[in-house]
Amino acid sequence: MSLKTVVIGFLGTQLDSGRGAGRWEKWRPTVSLVQHEDMQVHRLELLYTRQHQALADQIRQDIETASPETEVRLVALEMADPWDFGEVYGVLYDWVKQYPFRPEQERYWTHITTGTHVAQICMFLLTEARHIPGVLLQTSPPRKQRAGNPGSYALIDLDLSRYDGLAQRFEAAQRDALDFLKSGIATRNPAFNALIEEIERVALRSKAPILLTGPTGAGKSHLARRMYELKKSRHQVAGDFVEVNCATLHGDGAASTLFGHKKGAFTGAVTDRAGLLRTAHGGVLFLDEIGELGLDEQAMLLKAVEEKRFYPVGSDREVQSDFQLIAGTHRDLRADVRGGRFREDLFARINLWSYHLPGLAQRPQDIEPNIDHLLVRSAAELGRSVRFNAEAKALYLRFAQSHEAHWRGNFRDLAASVTRLCTLAEGGRIGTPQVEAEMHRLRWLWQDDAPESQSAEAVDLAGLLPAETLDAMDLFDRLQLSSVIAVCRSSRNLSDAGRTLFDRSRTQRAVINDADRLRKYLQKFGLRWEDAAG
Repeated sequence: MSLKTVVIGFLGTQLDSGRGAGRWEKWRPTVSLVQHEDMQVHRLELLYTRQHQALADQIRQDIETASPETEVRLVALEMADPWDFGEVYGVLYDWVKQYPFRPEQERYWTHITTGTHVAQICMFLLTEARHIPGVLLQTSPPRKQRAGNPGSYALIDLDLSRYDGLAQRFEAAQRDALDFLKSGIATRNPAFNALIEEIERVALRSKAPILLTGPTGAGKSHLARRMYELKKSRHQVAGDFVEVNCATLHGDGAASTLFGHKKGAFTGAVTDRAGLLRTAHGGVLFLDEIGELGLDEQAMLLKAVEEKRFYPVGSDREVQSDFQLIAGTHRDLRADVRGGRFREDLFARINLWSYHLPGLAQRPQDIEPNIDHLLVRSAAELGRSVRFNAEAKALYLRFAQSHEAHWRGNFRDLAASVTRLCTLAEGGRIGTPQVEAEMHRLRWLWQDDAPESQSAEAVDLAGLLPAETLDAMDLFDRLQLSSVIAVCRSSRNLSDAGRTLFDRSRTQRAVINDADRLRKYLQKFGLRWEDAAG
């Protein structure tokens, strides 16, 4: 059974108008719908406002004359202002939601040639969102108007999945964006690639705050700047990228730096100061180590993020600044909230999009592509090309991906290491002697990381677990848990402790998550990281 064609469109109060016999010499978009020999319209839903009732009646009569088989339904809409987007969309949405669409029997074409520009946009949006389950219909006048010439028409299907070429272009654009965020580094860690894919989508679709967590040197600052540059390339921001490390802000100067001050607000305030929040207007503000902010500054920041306005220090007049906030921290803000060191309401506001950037030691697959990237960068800085020989690179990679390599400074450590190797390379080649010397240097750098924790004394569990729990535990479990707690208390964070405890088995796993393994082990005994770390 062939589907019947139903056209939904607005009455053209100017284009469709005309009286007397001369109106048939004129191209009228709505009437032209039924004048095409290759197109049969079974029903026309003609939308109009009541002040144009006479014209609507005239068009219905003319269509019945030109195409008796076409049913014309006049739909009078109540609109006070046809140029008010909210009103027009609301009226159309209400009408569409009650309309008895029957896509199994009828196909629907949305005529967007007539009506105000606002009405055309609303019809487009309703069709794009599939509230009207059809395609767009665009009609055009003939080059030379004469009686009976209906002009031309085109159907536009908004289902982009039907357009392979467009789909490929969108996919290519997304790949370019992902490559941009990763600085062109072909990362091989599946979890990290999935993380960057989601960050790319959020960066381009949302202006809400974003929280980046992870150890120092994991690349939070670099990623925040790349997110800003990606948004700017898509014309989503016009302002600047403003970065500040909150750990450098102290005392009265913290509020002044962020929120500005009025002249005379305090000793030394000899002129007005705009502050970094106002400098970031229209752009992105990156607050690194946000956990170091004082509670007063946290309260002021919450108001600025929520209301886009705030009081400079010493001022009784609010100022405005519309910026997107990206925050970074190496701390566990959840623990800081529980300890009263970070405001719960601010944490809830900046935690809508939260991403943990893993340290380098948790991404051993990505060490090699990062080394290749750093070699290219060093070549540009040194003005000469530098490469590993095969044996030297294999040796360096074995060490870099082993449990010996703690990468305490993460990518900063790796960048410094490659820079040293490139600088000392003879004839542009990094050989085994240079690698062995660099391995010795890195072992010395990290020598205070693990030995103490591995030989740490056992911990008395009496203060951690109830007596009845301890009595029910085997000696093996008590000794093992005590040693694990000792490692936790001598480690800087959960990830460091996990890396030490699983130093052998971690290299045999496809996905490395030492922190999660340790967290689950502690949970078996009802313990959290905060309990174990003391």
